Amino acid sequence: MKPLGVKNYGSIPHLSNSKLGTGDHFIDKGQERILTQKVRDKNDEVFVFEKYDGSNVGIGKIDNRIVALTRSGYIANTSPYKQHHLFSDWVYKNITTWIDLLVNGERITGEWLAQAHGIKYNIDSRLQPIVFFDHFTKNNERSSFDVLDSFYNKYEIQLPRLLHKGESATVESILPELNKKTFGIRPEENPEGMVYRIERKGKVDFLAKWVRSDFEAGKYIIDKSENDLVYNKMFL
Repeated sequence: MKPLGVKNYGSIPHLSNSKLGTGDHFIDKGQERILTQKVRDKNDEVFVFEKYDGSNVGIGKIDNRIVALTRSGYIANTSPYKQHHLFSDWVYKNITTWIDLLVNGERITGEWLAQAHGIKYNIDSRLQPIVFFDHFTKNNERSSFDVLDSFYNKYEIQLPRLLHKGESATVESILPELNKKTFGIRPEENPEGMVYRIERKGKVDFLAKWVRSDFEAGKYIIDKSENDLVYNKMFL
């Protein structure tokens, strides 16, 4: 069952120097130039965040009911994977936050990091194993980063590390900052990559991502039995 009637989260296109995964595609060259070389005018604002490697999930509010969702839009506790049941349990354990944060039809999406996929993370005991990177209105439109930041200030939810904000910026110019790693959620190797986001007059225009060439997607989950899976944080 898909309570939203749509996927919880779609795919983000890659920059031309990014490592493609199965079924991925590159962003339009003109859009890439805006992100990495020159903005169109003063109304463009480029954000770049660390990209995290976990399971894409969401929390929605439908008919005054909170639902925990997988990326495809299905209810998390119907998933065959243990990590999604852990996520569902965590959502309902913190349900008062989501009741207050969301209005009907809205959802907030993020990366669930409880289980290692291609990267192991050291997660500070004071933090939860999730990073929220997008909020969608009841009309399925992305909210601005200011909205996410307001949630951080009010509810103390974890946001992705902001690497850059302002004019266009190349991947190479941001890499040194990326590889400093996030305090509190530290990958044991270099971070997976970064996500570019451009907002225009306070509205999200488009996104793109860059993944490092030597990143091994799914190396801790592919062909692994349940007993061999690696968890970054077990808390339930």
